[in-house]
Amino acid sequence: MKVCEIFSSIQGESSYAGLPCTFVRLTGCNLRCSYCDTEYAYDSGTEMSVGQIMNHVRSAGVNLIEITGGEPLVQDRETIILTRDLLDGGCEVLIETNGSLSIKDIDKRATIILDMKTPGSGMSTKMDFSNLDRVKPGDEIKFVLCDKCDYEWSKKIIFEHRLKERCKILFSPVTGKLKPSLLARWIVEDRLHVRLNIQVHKYIFDPDKRGV
Repeated sequence: MKVCEIFSSIQGESSYAGLPCTFVRLTGCNLRCSYCDTEYAYDSGTEMSVGQIMNHVRSAGVNLIEITGGEPLVQDRETIILTRDLLDGGCEVLIETNGSLSIKDIDKRATIILDMKTPGSGMSTKMDFSNLDRVKPGDEIKFVLCDKCDYEWSKKIIFEHRLKERCKILFSPVTGKLKPSLLARWIVEDRLHVRLNIQVHKYIFDPDKRGV
């Protein structure tokens, strides 16, 4: 597998925010979102075996593991094997995926954080909407919002696919484009059953640095 980086830090997003977490960031992505903050994961990385990755994770001593990217499902078979082996080893595994590739073969014990791309990302037409029929109650769907148009688009998706009854829903403002306070106001005004998802790590650490 091609690995961009492995590091331990504080989980900055999702309902797991605030917990210590080891991140396995895989190289490669099939999308090019307008607000991407991990462009360094497009190409750079080191070839590692699943066993080598497992050794790094064990030495970190953190039970919560997030496999992310880039887009981890670009390396589909290897990512499936890594996920299974981590789970078999007693780890709790989160997989953050961009919603464009099928999640059907991911081990059901893992928690999927599905990042649905809104129109503001420039990638909304690339989504595999069949994934919305595959999410489990413990999974999370994240909408990253640039503006009110993205907000209204995301509301429509939530209602059309009955997501409120099926999984956790996160709304994240794009840093520098949408004020969290404004997004919070929209959510409260509409009585929307979603979690405001702020990138906590950007408040804790220097946003230009990775990890701690």
